[in-house]
Amino acid sequence: MSDAGSTRRPRLRDLGIAIGTLPTGPWNAITDVPGVRVGHQTIVRGDGPLKVGEGPVRTGVTAIHPHEGSVFASAVPAAIGVLNGAGEITGRSQIDESGLLESPILLTNTFSVGEAHRGGVEWLAAREPGLGTDSFVIPVVAETFDGTLNDIAGQHVTREHVVAALEEAASGPVAEGNVGGGTGMILFGFKGGIGTASRAVTIGGTPWTVGALIQGNFGDAEDLLVAGVPVGRELLRDESDLDAIRRGRRAERGNAGEGSVIVVIATDLPLSDRQLGRLCRRGMLGLGRTGATGRNYSGDLLLAFSNHPANRVAAANRDPILSSVRLHDRELDVVFQAVIEATAEAVLNALVAAETMTGRDGITARALPVDRLVEVMGRYRKIDSAG
Repeated sequence: MSDAGSTRRPRLRDLGIAIGTLPTGPWNAITDVPGVRVGHQTIVRGDGPLKVGEGPVRTGVTAIHPHEGSVFASAVPAAIGVLNGAGEITGRSQIDESGLLESPILLTNTFSVGEAHRGGVEWLAAREPGLGTDSFVIPVVAETFDGTLNDIAGQHVTREHVVAALEEAASGPVAEGNVGGGTGMILFGFKGGIGTASRAVTIGGTPWTVGALIQGNFGDAEDLLVAGVPVGRELLRDESDLDAIRRGRRAERGNAGEGSVIVVIATDLPLSDRQLGRLCRRGMLGLGRTGATGRNYSGDLLLAFSNHPANRVAAANRDPILSSVRLHDRELDVVFQAVIEATAEAVLNALVAAETMTGRDGITARALPVDRLVEVMGRYRKIDSAG
């Protein structure tokens, strides 16, 4: 089933809580960047004790198209950043070498990277003449671990799910929380998953957009920060919240605070791969603003791309000299701010959107108590009365 564009739950700003000072795009999503499309396939099946290969299943796949056409036929500048490397993005060495992204981005669970990779190859090969004979592609697939709730060893994500996510990807509002690759994820001890946000900036009199989408599966409840407020510690002071939070911490494989996050940063600004690498590093600051610490067993990986038309590299172009444009570095400060704010808000949107989920062996990841969040933020005078 595809979840892109489905009816959404309340988001952080619906609660009167804003992150940063820059304005958002119309949907406050990565799809505010013109041409970017997102699709989900969510797989929820079965209950009770784990039977490897049968379930319970709590997983999925998320697909991101960098622009409105074929990214293989028209590659875009890109860069990857690593805060802590206990995770995987396939195709990283090629992006590091060429500074280009030439496949859609797929997000899934750790053990389904191979099937997502295979599905991505088959989807591309069916659409790109000469692929596999005159040219090759290394699909970009990123992962986080959902084995706490999901029969991850059963590898329930299929090539059909991957193709459906790619085919059904769309612009507009993006479903968040327990959807796509984020279906079985846990975030700051609560239910986590997919989250997104965007920021609008004006440079040289021209409007531009920066968007972020995260697949969040990390963090200890006591570290959770919302707009600088130590929400996690405040919740831990309330005896009524202790049991749920402790269950969430146990669900993190006995390693409180460890886990992983994938951050995808998109913009229509004309940026070089070097500048996009700088955006990845600012995305790390955005994670830090929510309480992330990049612990030893965390896979904290970030990918940034620019889909500005003048900087795309056509596969059919045989010109010996390529031209491109780029933003002057002195104009980057507001872009850095946009990345930091959008990344932080995307993490928090994932938390607010996610619903309580019970997975294998009756393990339950509780939803963040939104009423308590609002109460705590109000006490710190961080609630917008107009929100």
